[in-house]
Amino acid sequence: MDWLWWLGAALLFGIMEMLTLGLVFLMFAGGALAGALAYALGASVPVQILVAGVTSALLLGALRPWLLRHLRQRSPLVETNSAALVGRDAVVVSTVTVDAGRVKLNGEVWSARAEAGAAIPPGTSVRVARIDGATAVVTQSVTGPGAVPGVGGTAPHA
Repeated sequence: MDWLWWLGAALLFGIMEMLTLGLVFLMFAGGALAGALAYALGASVPVQILVAGVTSALLLGALRPWLLRHLRQRSPLVETNSAALVGRDAVVVSTVTVDAGRVKLNGEVWSARAEAGAAIPPGTSVRVARIDGATAVVTQSVTGPGAVPGVGGTAPHA
């Protein structure tokens, strides 16, 4: 009957793995299956627990990093949320300084601040250097259509 507890634990860890997809609970499921195997071989309960714990630790330390490395090679990491906005172009809506300002980024108005330098006037094209909380940290774009000589930004299109 003890093997049913181990099988139930493995099943529970398998379900938790499907919800998290971190390959951590999968390793615990493997440890639980090793505990069930130890029961089948006639081991006592403390030995079963030891086998499950050691197996889980070995799987976490050896198999998980290898699996993660191979999974990342097969499918490229797609940036989402605010990380996907880094490197995108935006247009200044209200003057951006090192302290405050607003830009239109990806169809939405974001609070912004300049990474360095002078104030950036409205209508200027900027590039997102990073996202700091809910604030886009921007730099002036120096190239692109409609670049205004000597300003370093772009003029709004008519």
